[in-house]
Amino acid sequence: MSQRPTLHVTIVTAQQTVFEGEAEMVIAPGSEGQLGILPRHAPLLTTLALGEMRIRQSGVDEGLFVAGGFLEVNNDIVTVLADDAERAEDIDVAHAEEARRRAEAALQQRGLSADAQSSAFGELERAVGRLKVAELHRTRVGHRRRPPRELED
Repeated sequence: MSQRPTLHVTIVTAQQTVFEGEAEMVIAPGSEGQLGILPRHAPLLTTLALGEMRIRQSGVDEGLFVAGGFLEVNNDIVTVLADDAERAEDIDVAHAEEARRRAEAALQQRGLSADAQSSAFGELERAVGRLKVAELHRTRVGHRRRPPRELED
């Protein structure tokens, strides 16, 4: 019995290794759209957009929040150097919600410099992205953990 090929995936930020392991598939938010990466994928180097990255292991997707950086595929090795990344299960929803409120409040201020406005937009985008990934994770986990329906007589 032959084993199906897998990808070796490593996701790192400047601060930490967020994920390292084998995967059946990776779905990433590329700067030009969603990327689906399977074993034997052609070599690739691309930039990442802000959004959800999914790693499929044993038929189950694990979600991660990523914001910017690079993704490289070479010889069934996927390397992600992300500006910011965290596992969906580790997202602090209350903290992300507070960051969203602060960024929205900053954007309401009059006379905001272009740099301050750009920074506030970036913070708002990251906070909203984290909240979306956390919600997607919560929804997926809820569906996975739902007990099977009892057969009616």
